[in-house]
Amino acid sequence: MEATCNGSKDSPVFYLMGIPSLPKSFFLFVFLIFLLIYLLILVGNVLILVAVVVEPSLHKPMYFFLINLSALDILSTTTTVPKMLSLLLLGDRFLSFPACFLQMYLFHGLNCAEAFILVVMAYDRYVAICRPLHYPVHMTPQNNAALAASAWLTALLLPIPAVLQTSQMAFGPVAQVYHCFCDHLAVVQASCSDTTRQTLMGFCIAMVVSFLPLLLVLLSYTHILASVLRIRSREGRSKAFSTCSSHLLVVGTYYSSIAVAYVAYRADLPLDFHIMGNVVFAILTPVLNPLIYTLRNKDVKAAITKMACPQGLGHSGALDA
Repeated sequence: MEATCNGSKDSPVFYLMGIPSLPKSFFLFVFLIFLLIYLLILVGNVLILVAVVVEPSLHKPMYFFLINLSALDILSTTTTVPKMLSLLLLGDRFLSFPACFLQMYLFHGLNCAEAFILVVMAYDRYVAICRPLHYPVHMTPQNNAALAASAWLTALLLPIPAVLQTSQMAFGPVAQVYHCFCDHLAVVQASCSDTTRQTLMGFCIAMVVSFLPLLLVLLSYTHILASVLRIRSREGRSKAFSTCSSHLLVVGTYYSSIAVAYVAYRADLPLDFHIMGNVVFAILTPVLNPLIYTLRNKDVKAAITKMACPQGLGHSGALDA
């Protein structure tokens, strides 16, 4: 199935190659692993969403942003994982032209939104620690909603130029996509057109939505660290650091998965490693975020315990993350 440009005006279909060197005898095993991970993502993030909504002690700005993060994790994995499961179990490899580009847009847009929400969460911790007296003024429900909406809107607008321009490229009647889903770079490489411009555009957008948010997060934590070091008591410093620990772990996980995907792409490795690097990026953060906030955040852990055991001990009071 070589991609040939025959000048047909009909929309092409995209054939997902999956992981080319994976033997078919392993498909069921990999399917079960991905299914388990997907179920963990859904259950973990839904538990956090419900806990924050129903527990009054969690009606705070940092948890409002947390439910945005959980919603993004659910949506971003739902755009890709079900198709991967269908590919592995049923051999369903085809995607129509609109379905492929919608998947590409949603995957990249939602992951951009996650990066921006992490920036907003870092800003929330900055105001809470560095300007505590101004916290009720800056982090009002209206401002929180505006910050979250800005993160979502900006992220969902950013991929549009790349997706639209890629959709104008020439493809054969059946375009082979060497990936488990319609990732931008994989679709560009399936084209018959010159891919230089689109590859460069995709790389530039990836750098903007990866490194600019990371710089803003690092800037926030530079100020936070300076403020914490000025606290004289060890107990005060420990409490200040503990309010940031969950967020820092999530940021570390997110950018570690980006690093894995980047190294897999840039290093002289087989194609399968590049594909798996992107798959790790797609599922690692969504599956670990609920675990981090459940295990590291006492408020969230208490709220989930209270939901699971309403007649038990309940939660142990309003403890900071």
